[in-house]
Amino acid sequence: MAIENLSPAEGSTKNRKRVGRGQGSGTGKTSARGQKGQKSRSGYKRKRNFEGGQMQLAKRLPKIGFHSRNIKPYVINVEKITAVAELAEITMDSIRGVHKVANSVKKIKLVGASAKELASKIKDDNVTTTGK
Repeated sequence: MAIENLSPAEGSTKNRKRVGRGQGSGTGKTSARGQKGQKSRSGYKRKRNFEGGQMQLAKRLPKIGFHSRNIKPYVINVEKITAVAELAEITMDSIRGVHKVANSVKKIKLVGASAKELASKIKDDNVTTTGK
């Protein structure tokens, strides 16, 4: 068996219906579009969720939920994780060296009673503290 010998399963494919090819084809003259009207014209296109003038489903249903675009920071309590407080310079990379932080985390916030004293050690814009 080779890739050039493969063929679709029996009955799984059909030929495309060719319309407008004479009266004997069964889809001649009006090409299965009916007589007159907007739908029989070329260029007709119905809007995606149009329901014939009825109020659309998307407008009928209640709107729920909200997704903020603001990036929420990953919070580290320096009272519980003392290794962060003992760093000489606090950056994203130095925090990742002493504490397991996912790569998807873009911002870190240091909280705790002694977090205000760490403000002078922070050398990265993505790391903040409560007392900065």
